[in-house]
Amino acid sequence: MGRIKSALELALEKTSEIKSDKASISQFDAKQRGKKFANEYLEKPDSNISDYIGQCPAEERQSLKQGLFETLISQITLPSSKNDEERIENAGKGLTVLINNNKFNSLFKQVVQLLTQFLEEAGQFEEHLKRQYAPKLRQKEEEMSRRMGREIRIDPLQDPEFIQFFNQNVNALKANYQNEINLFKEEARRFFKN
Repeated sequence: MGRIKSALELALEKTSEIKSDKASISQFDAKQRGKKFANEYLEKPDSNISDYIGQCPAEERQSLKQGLFETLISQITLPSSKNDEERIENAGKGLTVLINNNKFNSLFKQVVQLLTQFLEEAGQFEEHLKRQYAPKLRQKEEEMSRRMGREIRIDPLQDPEFIQFFNQNVNALKANYQNEINLFKEEARRFFKN
């Protein structure tokens, strides 16, 4: 009858072929450092990405750049307010350093214009929707005022029905612009790989 192996012996047999790959670990660490620096750069955009990359050992440089790229490209999103524009522009400046291609720089300028246009259009769209919904809101206010015995004012952004109406319409607007952002990200990845 054969000898029964202990759990430890079975585990050691299975892991005997696994060796620590120092190169893989250093590449992973470089990518993580790139992500961390990208976040620091977004906080303090006066940091110099080129200098940081230059200080990295040559064999880790591509992984470092990959971490930088992934973090910076994730910041290119539809802005929800004017405050987001600065973050997006800083991310784009970092990407232009990584990619260093005039066609990409031109493409990014177009995206910045597109995002500014989105904010303007979204603001106008919100006002248009409020005007469109105003008669229904006045009707609700009158009805509530009659029931309560005093004048009632409803903020459209506090009315669940308006919020649902607003979200349905704004989501269609966002979808159009989001498609453009997705195309930009695909192009950025293509430029980065080359």
